Amino acid sequence: MAAINGRTSMFDYEVPKEKTSADWSGTIIQLSLLPLFFLFVYLGNAEMGFATVLVLGMIILAIKLRWKLRMHIWFWPTIVLVLLLHVPLVLLVHWKLSNTPTIAWPLGIMDFLLISGALGLAEKLFVKGSAVGEDDQ
Repeated sequence: MAAINGRTSMFDYEVPKEKTSADWSGTIIQLSLLPLFFLFVYLGNAEMGFATVLVLGMIILAIKLRWKLRMHIWFWPTIVLVLLLHVPLVLLVHWKLSNTPTIAWPLGIMDFLLISGALGLAEKLFVKGSAVGEDDQ
């Protein structure tokens, strides 16, 4: 009874879409990096552990969002280059534990945007006919 005389009834409804499973990737990323943080805490350098976990988490999130590009030969060297550029950030910057949470989150967001931009730039340079926002699988 979708329409009576061209009108819709108040009892019309759309068939519910099939439920999809929840995306647990954020939780999985956090849980997988937690042992690394505790290793740094055990070694007495919690500040470096926090910075390392933050940087790796942002890189993994960027990889997850661009996962459709993983089969391109340029994708993994770009990721390795981004990781190598982060080594001085983690090793040379002295992160004071008291100020780290307030400073690190905006830096982490900026880092994520830079990583995503680097992957987007690499995609534009290396993939012919690539359009921004294309949903390839």
